[in-house]
Amino acid sequence: MSDTGLGVLRDFMLRRYEDLKRRLTLQLGNADLAGDALQDTWVRLEGGAETSGPVQYPLSYLMRMATNAALDRLRSESRFLSGTEVEQVFESLSDPAPGPAQTAEARSEAQRLAAVIEEMPPRRRRILILIRVDEMPRQEVARRLGVSVSLVDRELRRAHDHVVERMR
Repeated sequence: MSDTGLGVLRDFMLRRYEDLKRRLTLQLGNADLAGDALQDTWVRLEGGAETSGPVQYPLSYLMRMATNAALDRLRSESRFLSGTEVEQVFESLSDPAPGPAQTAEARSEAQRLAAVIEEMPPRRRRILILIRVDEMPRQEVARRLGVSVSLVDRELRRAHDHVVERMR
């Protein structure tokens, strides 16, 4: 890694140390081990031994380095993790952001919901949107539309029933 890339990692680690420690503690289940692993990571960065090129995702890179440091430390202390524990550590490193398939599925669901809402009579649809999207109180919706609160309640219940029925 170039000195600039190494500098980016050092700066990132200095700025986000508490966040890195919190995340690593969650993964390892041990704050002391997380702190020691981050210390080892810093030492490795200072030695420049872990770097070979630019780092696109410093958080992921540092988390991987710290996890490896923690595993090395556990091994050296003869505190071996079971295969299952090692798998759990690596599984927790996966990116929690939705993947392309999940994003596409969510978009499809949203489009389907929008189409179901469009099927409703205009007043019912408007009541649903004012209450659930705009978070307007039922009384305010009734006043704005010039109808009773009981009618708003009835239309809202019908809107919910319609959405539940059509989204199955």
